[in-house]
Amino acid sequence: MTNQELYDLIACFERSSLGTLKLSRQDFSIELSRGGGTAPAGNAPIPAGVSAAPAPVESPAVTAPLVGAFYTAPAPDQPPFAPVGAHIKKGQTVCLIEAMKMMSEVLAPCDCVIEAVLKADGELAAFGEPLLRYQPC
Repeated sequence: MTNQELYDLIACFERSSLGTLKLSRQDFSIELSRGGGTAPAGNAPIPAGVSAAPAPVESPAVTAPLVGAFYTAPAPDQPPFAPVGAHIKKGQTVCLIEAMKMMSEVLAPCDCVIEAVLKADGELAAFGEPLLRYQPC
């Protein structure tokens, strides 16, 4: 979650009538609750558990365009399309998703270097789920 998204969330919470708000993501969790005192508008204190330090920037990910089985290579005896550290060109196949006996190629969104493969070969991938992390070139 970016700092701007965090500030927007806090602003929405302040405008709402909610007493408590809890939000959890894969590697991020925040809990906001109303205190007894009030602060002047625009000078709201940062709620407990929220750091004013910038959040670490997570690399973008190639996400699953549909639900299906994830495959890193065209066949079990073939090398992977995009191993970690590989330099990939925009539009190049990085993996396959099999759904209903049909193979769909997942393409690189830009020229990039693969940083991590997030799913195991043959593992089920949900729509929108991150499959590979990459660093744009």
